[in-house]
Amino acid sequence: MMLDVIALEQTAARTHEDIFLGRSHFMPGGRVFGGQVLSQVVAAAARTLPDDRFAHSLHGYFLRPGDVTKDITFGVDRIHDGRSFARRRVQGYQDGVPIFSGILSFQDADAGFEHQIPMPDVPGPEDLPDPAVEAERHPQSKRLLAANPIEVRHVEGSLLREARGGARPTQAVWTRVRRPIGESRLVHQAALAYLSDYTIQEPPLRGAGLSWSTPGLKVASLDHAMWWHREGRADEWLLYVQESPGAQGGRGLATGRLYTREGALLATVAQEIMARVPAG
Repeated sequence: MMLDVIALEQTAARTHEDIFLGRSHFMPGGRVFGGQVLSQVVAAAARTLPDDRFAHSLHGYFLRPGDVTKDITFGVDRIHDGRSFARRRVQGYQDGVPIFSGILSFQDADAGFEHQIPMPDVPGPEDLPDPAVEAERHPQSKRLLAANPIEVRHVEGSLLREARGGARPTQAVWTRVRRPIGESRLVHQAALAYLSDYTIQEPPLRGAGLSWSTPGLKVASLDHAMWWHREGRADEWLLYVQESPGAQGGRGLATGRLYTREGALLATVAQEIMARVPAG
């Protein structure tokens, strides 16, 4: 399912942009999952570049909800091609109206200095509850879980029904693409973008003591930034360490770091969300 949405169709139509068509997978409520759009944006931009250039940063805005029943048209503007770096502006449209707008930067492989924040010591994914076990008691949850290409295990416990441990704006989750996705570096970069949007909304909710079951809660992603630091696989367990520096005005900011099991930092993520709760 994930590979199907990343495999964009290139059209013959072209003015000053390269045009691609993307399809969506099912989502409850009929809205396109933001991570899917991010993965397609990465794939579209990469299709206009040589294979030896890889994405190292993405900055984008979610403008409108997408409809899963309609194709998404991606227009790629080749705004810069330098000796070491290249930039692409990508916009996603439905019915001629933009639903996402972003800029990506690509780089050739290059040597340089290195450092990283160490990965925290937390229980491994095998030591945490498998959501599929709990879902056995809830047929609808079981179906949704089986259809989700991303597997997640929360270190602090799921936020589905309650924020355990009180109002603390931090969490860590183990996550991976549920099935093997091959060896393509581009596919793994796009898949990392896909899963980077999953659970990153939760630290601001935890900071407010909210859960996904809070009556009347409405959440929407406003923007998304991502920096790829190292090459890595999205279909192996990754630790996603997340926190929310602050929330105000109905907006909450979250940051996250994706580590391999060996402790290598693969990517850093930042996202601001809109979160509203009915006045009590």
